[in-house]
Amino acid sequence: MSTKTVTTPETPHLERQLSNRHIQLIAIGGAIGTGLFMGSGKTISAAGPSVIFVYMIIGFMLFFVMRAMGELLLSNLNYKSFSDFAADLLGPWAGFFTGWTYWFCWVITGIADVIAIAAYSEELWPGVPLWIPGIATVIILLVLNLATVRAFGETEFWFALIKIIAIAALIIVGLFMIFSGFQSDAGPATFTNLWSHGGLFPNEFMGFVAGFQIAVFAFVGIELVGTTAAEAKDPEKNLPKAINSIPIRVLLFYVGALIILMSVTPWTQFQAGHSPFIAMFSLAGLGAAATIVNLVVLSSAMSSANSGIYSTSRMVYGLAQEGDAPTVFSRLSARKVPQNALFLSCILLLSGIVLMYAGKDIGKAFDMVTTVAAVCFVFVWSIILASYLKFRSRRPHLHAASKFKMPGGIPMVWVVFAFFAFVLWALTTQPDTLLALLITPIWFVILGVAWVILRKRPAHLARYAEFQKDLAGEKEVAEEKALADAELADAKASRES
Repeated sequence: MSTKTVTTPETPHLERQLSNRHIQLIAIGGAIGTGLFMGSGKTISAAGPSVIFVYMIIGFMLFFVMRAMGELLLSNLNYKSFSDFAADLLGPWAGFFTGWTYWFCWVITGIADVIAIAAYSEELWPGVPLWIPGIATVIILLVLNLATVRAFGETEFWFALIKIIAIAALIIVGLFMIFSGFQSDAGPATFTNLWSHGGLFPNEFMGFVAGFQIAVFAFVGIELVGTTAAEAKDPEKNLPKAINSIPIRVLLFYVGALIILMSVTPWTQFQAGHSPFIAMFSLAGLGAAATIVNLVVLSSAMSSANSGIYSTSRMVYGLAQEGDAPTVFSRLSARKVPQNALFLSCILLLSGIVLMYAGKDIGKAFDMVTTVAAVCFVFVWSIILASYLKFRSRRPHLHAASKFKMPGGIPMVWVVFAFFAFVLWALTTQPDTLLALLITPIWFVILGVAWVILRKRPAHLARYAEFQKDLAGEKEVAEEKALADAELADAKASRES
């Protein structure tokens, strides 16, 4: 199958500059959110040791979402992201709602990251005005992303590597403390701490449910590898490798780290708003632990903001190409980067600096806003699965020819849908998350009004028709290959019989 984008010679297009190591580390960076470093204290205090199962279940379910996304992206290499196959398979409304909702999710997450970066900078350099690290972050990330997509890939590679080293160090230090019989004011470091303080489910079923409310946001960005499809070298090889390694990452980076944390220190000692990483390294007697972990958390937030700038700019670029965003955002720079879309994302991230001075209740406001983002991410993941169902019914020959089929197929899609329904129910069990859940439909009402105004405009219809024409070129190649493969399989079967 061809890996080249179908364009006319005079049309600039995104270039495939992201190598295998970039894709692998972008996928890891997406799977390890800032929630692990910054929010795991709150998750542990709510769910106790059962949080281990919370992360395992979420990771297991989202693996199937990623496999469905991978099969769809590889069925037509002209798909730039999941909003493209949603528009192609479910209709133009799905591309519009998915693209803009994903953009909205990452803008909110990016603003939260800018605030987190400013807060952690103040801990490292007391007295620094909050606006300085905020503006510096946005400028640095803008410059890096304006260069080339390879520069983004390199930046994210090193950010993700810092996360991996930090978690590996935590696991190694924690294991040493456990096997050396380390003692602290909270008691000995031992694996029995996992069940000797009220059992694995100390807060019973509703405490277990509370863990899902917080933990689901830690996984936002796991689908980020899907937005690299148009800029990945050899996507038929690199995307499957990145997606298939998700279960290993979840087990090692989430489950492994949490088991070590709750073995060294009983879960009853963890508090919301305090990083368990800092607490464990401090217990180990590492004097520079707070500074080191603050730098790690700072780089993790930078990584998340970097991913947000990248993914929102590519999503707006794709929307503009489909006629769902102003044409100005479909223009690429000489370096094949959507610079106008990048400027839009960075301007919106600067609003986080304004919010930092909005008052002392900003923390509660952002708890609610990040819940809204989590609900919107669940919507995006659901659209990916709905697109897969439509793909199976409309293009069975492409599914049959696929070398990267989703395990479990259609029945597994409905299992994941049921899990998403459970997550939404979990959000109704607490007043703050319930309020966020009730506010979220306002976003979809705004999108609905915008879609009604936009969908019949001649400019939108013309650009969507061009988008469909581009997709058709690669689709014909894929279908011809699928038919040829089927004929070869039939011929082989008849010879054997």
